Amino acid sequence: MAYRVGIAGTGAIARAHGSACQQIEEANLVAIYDVSDEQLASYGEEFGVEARYTDLDEMLDREQLDIVLICTWGCFHAEVGIQVCDSGKVKAILCEKPFTQTAAEAEAFVRAGKNNGVLVAEAFKFRHHPMHLKAREMIEAGAIGDLLNVRSTFCTNSGRLLETRTPESNWRFNRARGGGSIYDLACYNIHHARSVFGEEPVRVFASQELGIEADDAASIVLVFDRGRTAQISVGFNSFSSQYAEISGSSGILRLDSVWNNENRMVSLEHRSIDGVEMIEFEPCFQFALQLQHLCECLLDGTAHRIPAEHSISQMKVLDAVKKSMETGVAVDL
Repeated sequence: MAYRVGIAGTGAIARAHGSACQQIEEANLVAIYDVSDEQLASYGEEFGVEARYTDLDEMLDREQLDIVLICTWGCFHAEVGIQVCDSGKVKAILCEKPFTQTAAEAEAFVRAGKNNGVLVAEAFKFRHHPMHLKAREMIEAGAIGDLLNVRSTFCTNSGRLLETRTPESNWRFNRARGGGSIYDLACYNIHHARSVFGEEPVRVFASQELGIEADDAASIVLVFDRGRTAQISVGFNSFSSQYAEISGSSGILRLDSVWNNENRMVSLEHRSIDGVEMIEFEPCFQFALQLQHLCECLLDGTAHRIPAEHSISQMKVLDAVKKSMETGVAVDL
């Protein structure tokens, strides 16, 4: 069985989702929506999609979709998600990160999904990578003892100067479009830390480095029960770095190329008193694994790895991070 898929928003990230549809048998990309005729034409030609719409309701009414992938700017995620849910036309939504702009928006989006029987899931592709699944398995098996803290980075600069990181050049540097380092980058680290600890932080503190308009970088501390912490560093202005270290009372797990590693071999390093163990993982396409998991949930009725309520809690933490950055004080949750 192949589920009928529609994409809302045909920018850069939508191309990865389009490739995912091409790579798995469970999904068939049949329709696309965007406000730009030019974008629709370019994307439609690239992926061989003839059904192209500038009216979202028209696409939902005519195409008998099972799944909608939301790939618009973050500032429109809640609006589009609620519209899709309220149409009563689809079975599931996979929404790109950040899920919404605020926790209030997230609650409204999730509520619309529940009211209309729609499976709503946030698109954190790394959660479906075998390396992350193995790390979770090892933590639960006691490979590092008692979990103590998490350290992670997501820094993306490869020499791009501040004057080129303009609001006009990319949504990531545009506040009105949902940009900023915490929404584009730190959302990964925050989601990861919350998932590793299996609980919510009780306090956050964050400092920011401002770019032209939005936060260009951020340093964040999430405080969990018993004083355990996640220490996070992200930025558009610092040299490329993507790693996560998960420390316990008797060992450490280190994951490199932890977020963006499409079609590349990666490894998980386990350090303990017994020495160093390296576990290698063959190249994979995380977007395909992510979409396949959603299709399996629809087919089997199994729970999604990222429950919608988890995304509400994610936005509550991001709200607190934003408040801490702007006020300079720690925020209790």
